[in-house]
Amino acid sequence: MLARAATPRGEVALRERIADGRRVLELRVNGVFVMDTLETTTERALATRALAAVGPGPKDVLVGGLGLGFTARELLAAGGPGGTDDTDRVARVDVVEIEEPVVAWMRDGTIPHGPALLADRRLRVITDDVRRVVAAAGAASYDLVLLDVDNGPGYLVYEANTEVYAAPFLAGVRRVLRPGGVVAVWSADAAPALLGALREVFAHAEEVPLPVRLQGRDERYLLYLATRERSGPPG
Repeated sequence: MLARAATPRGEVALRERIADGRRVLELRVNGVFVMDTLETTTERALATRALAAVGPGPKDVLVGGLGLGFTARELLAAGGPGGTDDTDRVARVDVVEIEEPVVAWMRDGTIPHGPALLADRRLRVITDDVRRVVAAAGAASYDLVLLDVDNGPGYLVYEANTEVYAAPFLAGVRRVLRPGGVVAVWSADAAPALLGALREVFAHAEEVPLPVRLQGRDERYLLYLATRERSGPPG
């Protein structure tokens, strides 16, 4: 156990283990596995697939869930389809993390790559509930909204997060997206109800499989992508 903290929602813990001969960090909330540093391809794919879906030049991104920071780091590193072309680089990444201890461990180096990540001036970490942040945001504020607050709607970290995957909240996400903007949701398992809710709110939604190798087995996680139409009212 590297660090643990009590919050109004329970216990947040950062653990260390050795796997494949290297140090692995593992984040848990109330005993529920959230993520580790051993296999991060799909957390990074959440960023790259969403960037590809929105097209050239996404400037402003909202991320629900900091985790161990791999999605945010990929956004800042990749920037956009143009990569090193500044005109295609992401200008602002707002990451919403409900648990202050996770942010503190990033800041003080308990999570070793944290200080370098937080030093990027394009990154702002907001300690709050993503539902409140979306409700307070102005219309058409973002080009991308990425949601990874649980292991998907079937594996909730907090029961209240059910609302994140339902049509009323997703309608709020649509409101804060600019025309042609994209929302992407990470899930550990198929979520047909989420896909249905996205299709109820957005012009287009799809399920994208993400192959992953886990403990010597070929598995898959899912990414749910939806695009706001390029014309029409923002609400």
